[in-house]
Amino acid sequence: MTTHSKHKYLIIGAGPGGLQLGYYLQKSGRDYLILESGECAGKRFQQYPRHGQLISINKVYTGYDDPEVNLRWDWNSLLCDGESDVLFKHYSQEYFPKNEALLEYLDKFSEHYQLNVKYKTSIVNISREGDIFHVKDNSDHTYIAEQLIVATGFSEPYMPPIEGIELAETYGQMSLDLKEYTNKRVLVIGKGNSAFETADHLLGATSFIHVCSPNPISMAWTTKYVGHLRAVNNNFLDSYQLKSQNAVLDATIKGISKEEDGSYSVSLDYSHADGEKEVIVYDKVILCAGFRFDDSLFDDTCKPTLSRQDRFPEQTSEWESTNIKGLYFAGVLMHQRDYKKKQSGFIHGFRYNIHAMHKILENKYEGQALPCIQLMLGVSSICEQILYRINVSSALWQQTGFLADAIIIRQSDSTADYYSQLPMDYIHEGNIFENYKDTKEIQNQEYLTVSLEFGAAQADPFNIQRKPHPDKADDSAFLHPVIKHYKGGELAAELHLLEDLAGEWKKDVHIDPLKTFIETQLASHLPKQQVEDKVQ
Repeated sequence: MTTHSKHKYLIIGAGPGGLQLGYYLQKSGRDYLILESGECAGKRFQQYPRHGQLISINKVYTGYDDPEVNLRWDWNSLLCDGESDVLFKHYSQEYFPKNEALLEYLDKFSEHYQLNVKYKTSIVNISREGDIFHVKDNSDHTYIAEQLIVATGFSEPYMPPIEGIELAETYGQMSLDLKEYTNKRVLVIGKGNSAFETADHLLGATSFIHVCSPNPISMAWTTKYVGHLRAVNNNFLDSYQLKSQNAVLDATIKGISKEEDGSYSVSLDYSHADGEKEVIVYDKVILCAGFRFDDSLFDDTCKPTLSRQDRFPEQTSEWESTNIKGLYFAGVLMHQRDYKKKQSGFIHGFRYNIHAMHKILENKYEGQALPCIQLMLGVSSICEQILYRINVSSALWQQTGFLADAIIIRQSDSTADYYSQLPMDYIHEGNIFENYKDTKEIQNQEYLTVSLEFGAAQADPFNIQRKPHPDKADDSAFLHPVIKHYKGGELAAELHLLEDLAGEWKKDVHIDPLKTFIETQLASHLPKQQVEDKVQ
């Protein structure tokens, strides 16, 4: 018998993304429900990563007492308004913790806040009638929702367009028993962390391993993107560079065929060898090319447009589907907006995205203005707030250049509205100005953005000629504050503050340039006595 229940917000998936949004919806007293196919929160971490070790750091001791600052080096905790007893460090002390600890933490987080989660509920179909979503589960129960948020993560392996790719074992299916790889010739397809995690695991058992993809390795320490190859997974590189039979191949795989003796012939076109081609025989072929979003649950009434080789649903700056209104995405699916650039594919990135998303949902559907702090339009007040934020905020630290603070200049009453950690694209698209009914009050949409950003990537990040002078701050390679002034959507001026070894911007070498910049950019709006203000 078909049954129905109705909720304003329906979340699919009780992983870290679904739980984080559930926390904020519950805190604001909204009608929501989370549906989870597993028996506990974070089901995916029961299987992944396959070898049990997370690459998200868990730095328990930082030397700081401020819980907000400590989140800069806690990559696993969900945001919970500074409640120190609901942090991941109470479940593991390991710098690179095990997935079992994250499983336990997520389950306890849900229990602690008594989040509205319905477990053992698998979704079989999602449709839409008018503006209302209908979500049917495996018990023939239909959930009706005005806003649907999908936080399922990636459930399908990405299959690159290679003839015979179906012959390969996938990262999720491969055996972890080293006896099955004894003296075997192994090809690992992919050059991300899952590929090298797999290669490191097999290193002592195989006769040789080749790790292959068309493009060279990207090291996280060079790109500053934590999803690129991390040091914790790169032991295999020693065995390649020191000629221990293993190799990293930059090549396009044209085809895979299975021979009568059970081996695999793999045709390769090398990327950097003047068109050289080769066929190499392997005993095992393992696909570690990442995962993709499964859109098969959506029928034609609400199937989202996909992007990035059909791995992600395409999204706006609010993380809403570009073609289905009211359909949102949370968790790792948010990474479509900053794919392989920023940290939205990881808890320590998307937890802040979800905080921003909740503010946007409250604004759009609940009539709540985006929260901001109103400041006097003076050099002292604006500089002090900027200095506070760049020295304390974990959101700006983690989501470098992707999330930003915005300072809206209100000429009518000589004040400024300070908005914290919103998507940079959301700000630039003018969405933030919809909060102002009298558009004349915000002439030319004048605003400042405040962010933390890395400088340009260096060829050798361990051999950088630094220029420790305020007038050379633009050349800072490491994380540093960037303040930009926009008028009418156009960049009018930009200030970089000098990088700091400890990531603290509290010295005159930082304060004085900021003060001068604010004085100069806002001079036409400030009375003389405010221009002459001094930052305390």
